[in-house]
Amino acid sequence: MVKTVLDDPTPRYGAEPGGGAPSKAKITFVDSHGQARTVEGEVGSTVMETARRNDIPEIAAECGGACACATCHVYVDATWVEKAGTRSQMEEDMLDFAFGVEANSRLCCQITVKPELDGLTVTTPAQQG
Repeated sequence: MVKTVLDDPTPRYGAEPGGGAPSKAKITFVDSHGQARTVEGEVGSTVMETARRNDIPEIAAECGGACACATCHVYVDATWVEKAGTRSQMEEDMLDFAFGVEANSRLCCQITVKPELDGLTVTTPAQQG
């Protein structure tokens, strides 16, 4: 008899049943008033899609994730900037239309949810685009 991973009932923290990679990551959105909301994002989706699915305020996402506006502008917490990746030239261009751009500013439609981002914290500015 061949023993498969699915036959192993051992619980694995942060993994799906059967030992696969996590399919969700926790993301904390802090609004401009300081209220934090922690939600789960599907791996492979974007931080913006996660915000919209969970009715996160202050993220308008008017272009629906096409990187054609700056209404999903967030500040990535300093401990997560490197893991969140670098801005593309298109994102840089769109951030020219954002309010209060800082070194840690990102358009959250350009940040893909991945297991390494479990615990990511982003803050929304007082005003979008």
